[in-house]
Amino acid sequence: MIINGSYLNSTSPDPSDTVLNRPPWVTTTLGCFLIFTIVVDILGNLLVIFSVYRNKKLRNAGNIFVVSLAVADLVVAIYPYPLVLTSIFHNGWNLGYMHCQISGFLMGVSVIGSIFNITGIAINRYCYICHSLKYDKLYSDKNSVCYVMLIWALTVVAIVPNLFVGSLQYDPRVYSCTFEQSASSAYTIAVVFFHFILPIMIVTYCYLRIWILVIQVRRRVKPDNRPKLTPHDVRNFVTMFVVFVLFAVCWAPLNFIGLAVAIKPEVVVPLIPEWLFVASYFMAYFNSCLNAIVYGVLNQNFRREYKRIVVSVCTARIFFQDSSNDAGERLKSKPSPLMTNNNQVKVDSV
Repeated sequence: MIINGSYLNSTSPDPSDTVLNRPPWVTTTLGCFLIFTIVVDILGNLLVIFSVYRNKKLRNAGNIFVVSLAVADLVVAIYPYPLVLTSIFHNGWNLGYMHCQISGFLMGVSVIGSIFNITGIAINRYCYICHSLKYDKLYSDKNSVCYVMLIWALTVVAIVPNLFVGSLQYDPRVYSCTFEQSASSAYTIAVVFFHFILPIMIVTYCYLRIWILVIQVRRRVKPDNRPKLTPHDVRNFVTMFVVFVLFAVCWAPLNFIGLAVAIKPEVVVPLIPEWLFVASYFMAYFNSCLNAIVYGVLNQNFRREYKRIVVSVCTARIFFQDSSNDAGERLKSKPSPLMTNNNQVKVDSV
């Protein structure tokens, strides 16, 4: 969750009226950084979505969470980030109150949606590897869709209170309409715990259990009544583990700064240099463009499909060819939105 320290160096009652005196190279650097993030975010996450759409090997119960995570990352690149970019180059917010509230709300939806989807992915991987005999029943097509709908319902429920406590405000230090911790210290602590620390604890537990099983398999001390892990299973698990680690690393500084400010604002606020706060914020923003890169680097199926999509775009065939099937297979049946074939799931899910 986006956490904001107390508003500093402002004598204006309206934060959106505040203009910061910064060297031109600072705003230029922040602007270029955000432009890069937006471009990679949009292109990368569209590649992820189209990869799953086009390739039957990638259409399975596990990857529906990956697509949901890509949608969460796209949300901020389409609306809030461009508004932040406008604020950077105008050195202030001139888009009005309503855009500020919508931008802050969608930013919160994206962040909470991301961590909830990452938690859903970790639970999915845990069930797939540690409770594989029950996996097909737990993650049927219908159940998987219901899980994703539940994630987004919880996301909206989690962010709605911000509209009533007046915590979505413009912060000129980061040129963003975002969560203002000074609205309530108790509320900020609750937000950090339920929207960051608790999900991180759940994900850590799931991946710790998976790592233990992987070590048992490699040392050949795994119980015989459990299915064997394939190299594909291990690589796919590592891919999603890296996604989780990057999210935790990118968002931890901002959340812990906010937590510290909420607990002892009079002591902590003077100790936090502005450059650290701004850096932690833009590092958190940068996370939205990393997942698609991770899939391309660590997952062979996504990497191959990325290449096919780029070629298809160049030859205008992206919507007219299913790259994972030959002509005969395409005539026999239409691709389903989710794969239920057990062999396909175990080999190709992310």
